[in-house]
Amino acid sequence: MMQSSNPTLIGTAGGTFLSVLPNLHSEDFFKTVLLAAIGAIVSFVLSMMLKFIVKKYKK
Repeated sequence: MMQSSNPTLIGTAGGTFLSVLPNLHSEDFFKTVLLAAIGAIVSFVLSMMLKFIVKKYKK
């Protein structure tokens, strides 16, 4: 099994983030955040509805 050291992992992640950062535009960032929030809310609501439906028909 290959083990990676923590500083190497942090350096790689930081370098990747800093290399992508200049290519991000603010409108893309906010659109991504908004779509992620909508996706999380829809996923949560649907899972709660399915849980309710399963519980109702299981009785």
